[in-house]
Amino acid sequence: MALNSLTDSPIVAFTILLTVIFTVPPIFERLRLPGLVGLLVAGILLGQNGLKLLNPESETINLLSEIGKLYLMFVAGLEIDLEQFRKTRNRSIGFGTLTFLVPMIAGIATGRLFNFGWNSSFLIGSLLASHTLLAYPIVSRLGVVGNEAVTVTIGATIFTDTGALLVLAICVGIHGGQFSAMSLAILLGGLAIYTAVVLFGFDWAGKEFFRRSGDEQSKQFLFILLALFLASVGAQVIGVEKIVGAFLAGLAVNDVLGRSPVKEKIEFIGSVLFIPCFFVDMGLLINIPAFIKTLSSIWLTLVIVVALIGSKFIAALLAKLLYRYNTAELLTMWSLSLPQVAATLAATLVAYQTVNPAGERLISEAVLNSVIVLMLVTAILGPIITARFAPSLQLSQTDFETDSLTTWWQGNEDEQVDKNEYPFTVVVPIYNPQTQRYLIEMAALLASHESGRIVPLAITRAHIQMDDPQLVTALNQSRERLNLAKEISQEFEVEVLPAIRIDDDAALGISRTSREQNASLIVMGWSRTTGLRARLFGNVIDSVFWSSHCPVAVTRLLSSPKTIQRILVPVGDLTRETIGALRFAQILADVNQAEVVLLHVSARKTPPNRVENFVSQLSDITSKGQLQVNTNIQTIKGDDVARVIIREAQAFDLAVLRSVRYRTAGGLAVSEVTTQLLRELTCSIVLLGEPHS
Repeated sequence: MALNSLTDSPIVAFTILLTVIFTVPPIFERLRLPGLVGLLVAGILLGQNGLKLLNPESETINLLSEIGKLYLMFVAGLEIDLEQFRKTRNRSIGFGTLTFLVPMIAGIATGRLFNFGWNSSFLIGSLLASHTLLAYPIVSRLGVVGNEAVTVTIGATIFTDTGALLVLAICVGIHGGQFSAMSLAILLGGLAIYTAVVLFGFDWAGKEFFRRSGDEQSKQFLFILLALFLASVGAQVIGVEKIVGAFLAGLAVNDVLGRSPVKEKIEFIGSVLFIPCFFVDMGLLINIPAFIKTLSSIWLTLVIVVALIGSKFIAALLAKLLYRYNTAELLTMWSLSLPQVAATLAATLVAYQTVNPAGERLISEAVLNSVIVLMLVTAILGPIITARFAPSLQLSQTDFETDSLTTWWQGNEDEQVDKNEYPFTVVVPIYNPQTQRYLIEMAALLASHESGRIVPLAITRAHIQMDDPQLVTALNQSRERLNLAKEISQEFEVEVLPAIRIDDDAALGISRTSREQNASLIVMGWSRTTGLRARLFGNVIDSVFWSSHCPVAVTRLLSSPKTIQRILVPVGDLTRETIGALRFAQILADVNQAEVVLLHVSARKTPPNRVENFVSQLSDITSKGQLQVNTNIQTIKGDDVARVIIREAQAFDLAVLRSVRYRTAGGLAVSEVTTQLLRELTCSIVLLGEPHS
């Protein structure tokens, strides 16, 4: 009795949940299984069919799971790249229609085959119609997000998820009974008005609030949370399931947030706490005896899995024929649209918990268990197929075109300005006198090559009183550092505009100054005595990456940039960012009469013709540069990319890397290869990041 009363305590239940979330996913990821599978298993083991430590009926579990379910759909809306969708809107709608209708029909046929009613069959069809971009991090890492087939698949997510949730809303309403053509018309009319209010009203309100709140991230965070729950409550008011409101809220504030740090914080909170709670609760609902019984009559599960996999393939095949994509694009579209996680699981739970006045559930326990098996199969199969075929994708040659060396620094063509009025400008934040000389030298070399100027910048923390003695002392120290910077710069005969800024936030001070000066580049440094990862992804540098309007070069210089003779540029993909790293290296090499080596490490199983094609494209890009720099391409086969780069870099003075950041199901991550290189490379390093990278 004492144990039961203890486990009924909300604090104890929450503690158990946190322990599970903290320990279980890493164990399953080591086994090369998705962490969410571990959370489901943990829910089964801790539930009523296991150790009985967690009660699915407890208010604590229900509250956290409910928030997790809403958060899951909210993040699904946030994750959709609206900019990508706009680029290929028509084709995204076309593929979205195919990958929605074909699985929908397959699901309805499956339901009728197993004698489910029409309403339940339509619901099963809607569960198969959506998809989760679980393999997005893979295509992001490979640098093929710009491929049209990938962009179209990402854009189609809006259509499939929205359509599936609308079908869910109608099916839930019908299952409640007393449903007529009039009530359906009222529901659809109310849903249309509600959708317009959320998508346009929240978008307008968000932009107004962000404009007025400035940099107050805490208030912005609370505003976004309020938008999520207001939309969810609004959905309930018009008689629609809450997750529909959460998804629409995600789409609405997506445009407002862009890639701001607030978006990262929103997703972080969900991915580390609320969404894992939802998956644990899903595990608690699984009845092991019933699950085993379902597996004994495995046909329903088998047909649902085969129907989903087959129908998604047919939809991708039709898109291939319609838009004339190649086989690699077909298989990538298929694999990206396979995983059934976010919308599918959330809608399944809603349908399972929907009971009509006669006590009948909208879907049976057998369907719930079959969908969980479907989730496990597709969550594993989809990313595997993506990883196999996505490397074969190519971007169109127009994506690689660069008219001059400065194209990357100047941004889009519509943002280019008169060079005489706004010359190439490098902002150099300085703080540490020990690293100041090399930073200024690097900036001066780049600026002199481009006939530009440098802006040494000293940030002084603001005080409440502007005559505070500490502020006066800090300003004097800043002036001394700027005088030293000016002396160093004069050695390179470049224009110098020293600047002091008093600001509450050092990162925003740097970004604001660079914007005011219309900077082309920011050159920053980090100390060797501090942990590289902590310094690199600490508050200041990370915030500059987020908020800057121009590229950022974070440097660890072990010797004077004037002495650099051999520059290594690892090239894993062909993207605009890769070209930026190449051009940066070429500018520096041209100043020092140095050599640039482009290193491409390919997996051992990569077909030789694919490597040759990659090298050919890379060679074309290299030859289009205006500088006659000694640039060589080296290819090495190896499955441990980081280890090969580290070994080869021993013969070089400088390695130019890219800050490869991508989104995962658990939030924002940094390329593991980049992280290992920063930790173990023994030469100087320049890490380049695009704006909002």
